[in-house]
Amino acid sequence: MARYTGPKCKLCRREGTKLFLKGDRCHSDRCSIEKRNYPPGEQGRSRYSRRSNYRVQLREKQKLRRTYQVLERQFRNYFKRAERMKGVTGENLLRLLECRLDNMVFRMGFAPSRANARQLILHNHFIVNGKKVNIPSYQVQTGDRISPREKSKNLLVIEESLKSYGSRGTVPYISVDVTKKEGTFVELPTRDLIPVAIEENLIVELYSK
Repeated sequence: MARYTGPKCKLCRREGTKLFLKGDRCHSDRCSIEKRNYPPGEQGRSRYSRRSNYRVQLREKQKLRRTYQVLERQFRNYFKRAERMKGVTGENLLRLLECRLDNMVFRMGFAPSRANARQLILHNHFIVNGKKVNIPSYQVQTGDRISPREKSKNLLVIEESLKSYGSRGTVPYISVDVTKKEGTFVELPTRDLIPVAIEENLIVELYSK
């Protein structure tokens, strides 16, 4: 599948907020947005003097899509699925994205970023309930146990990432045993527990046009 391979820091600057795409760098003073909090390009400082409703909605959608690093078609499919589910569409959309396996591996501290988590999953380093899963978009269910495969537990990237687990922030709907290197998805999160600064109602308005 095609993926964005350009500079990740430009995406954060484009959206005007940290998307935490580069792991620990985003939590340090080396983060680009700390130094240049304006859009990239020659006209970066002078852009966005006018902000139409459409532009605000589009930027909110792009911000969420880039946070979870999914492509446009995939994101639209998530939205269609969220519409068919019971409940509030915007909240359903966030839950679907939050329950992706690559996001769970990142949240559990096994990888410093979602991109690293996706790479580890694609290379068969993780198991769910004892079974190998190499699909980053796999939807994790309540009660699922996620851990590196036995031969992958000593990978440097996993060990180093777990050392800083907690310092990057934790979520209450996930339980992690750092010693055993195992995490459990405890329960579906409510909107107030998902640590993503997004106004999902703007995305619903955008797709409802």
